[in-house]
Amino acid sequence: MRLVAQILIIPLFIISCESAKEKENRLQLEDQAKIELNLENQKFDEERKQAEEIERKAQELYNRYINNSLSQGATPYSSCFGGNKSCSTNGCSEIQVSVPKDSDVLVTIKSGNRVISHAYIKAGYTYTFELQNGTYQPFFYYGKGWNPEKEMSSESCNGLKGGFISEEIFGKDDTQELNNDVLTYSLVLQKSGNFSTKPSNELEAF
Repeated sequence: MRLVAQILIIPLFIISCESAKEKENRLQLEDQAKIELNLENQKFDEERKQAEEIERKAQELYNRYINNSLSQGATPYSSCFGGNKSCSTNGCSEIQVSVPKDSDVLVTIKSGNRVISHAYIKAGYTYTFELQNGTYQPFFYYGKGWNPEKEMSSESCNGLKGGFISEEIFGKDDTQELNNDVLTYSLVLQKSGNFSTKPSNELEAF
């Protein structure tokens, strides 16, 4: 006698019953999710457009001023710090600053915490500050592309405007006491991008 094994397969049906109320809730949740997704997409598009607009304006500003330069010896901050005065009386000293051939430099001379003289020196040129004997500290602001409307930070002048738009570097020397002396600086721009002076910042320089 041969035994034959039979396997009986019984299909299993899962019946899902969803009430009208449950369906309504589910559809409401799906609609709400779609609304939130659309809002997120709109927010993303607005932020992207804003970023593109900011980038466009920045590029426009860059193109406008990147090749702009001031005249030799200009004093762009005269409304805050006044113009440069000559020293024709007894007891005068000089500070001579020569800048690299590949960069313009804005130099400020401070007495105490106040800028008493400043000048824009074009690449490869030398400028001489005439000063009464005293104690002074020079600061050197290097960059490329002068924007006359750029707002700058200053400890002593509100609303200071004018600055470079690219490759900004600030340097300084120690405080120097001058007594019928000629102090000479030949600034050198190193490959690392720094002047051969001590590092500084715009708030300290202005």
